[in-house]
Amino acid sequence: MASLWPWLVVAGMGVLHGLNPTTGWMFAAAWGLRAHDKAQALRALWPIAVGHVASVALVVVAVALGLSMDRGLLQWLAGGLFAVVALVHLSGRLPAMARAPAGHAGLALWSFMMSTAHGAGLMLVPALIPLCMGDASTGAMNGSLLLAFAAVALHTAAMLATTGLMAVGVGAGVGWLRRLARRSPAVPH
Repeated sequence: MASLWPWLVVAGMGVLHGLNPTTGWMFAAAWGLRAHDKAQALRALWPIAVGHVASVALVVVAVALGLSMDRGLLQWLAGGLFAVVALVHLSGRLPAMARAPAGHAGLALWSFMMSTAHGAGLMLVPALIPLCMGDASTGAMNGSLLLAFAAVALHTAAMLATTGLMAVGVGAGVGWLRRLARRSPAVPH
């Protein structure tokens, strides 16, 4: 059972990330609502996955190879990238194409920035160490890169399943409220 705990933690962190609206489900729900198609909300999961996996993979590779990372520097870089994008957007000097709703690349970049800023991969380090490291006294790694990528796959699958459920659920809830509002009589002033 002790060897199962790191895997449960990795999956549990994926569920928690999937519940967080800043990691993508609200964008996926918006895509589905704009298109009036819940399949569009589910298609938004691919770019979210790409961004999330890229962020987590950076940390996983560093842990598996025994490299150290400065968490503060990584978070400052992601936060700085976000601030630059926000300032450019707020300046009002964007071409019309850049003001359009985010496409797949924009959603993947958002997912990467949010995952990195929140420390998605760094949160997994305590669970990755027992999975990736063999006998710590000898410093040997026991198939660590393969196990690390399996952990990323499990984490991402749990996150995407939760994100998809949230996006479709919110879309259905908003659709229900719209139908209810259309049936309600107008309220006199």
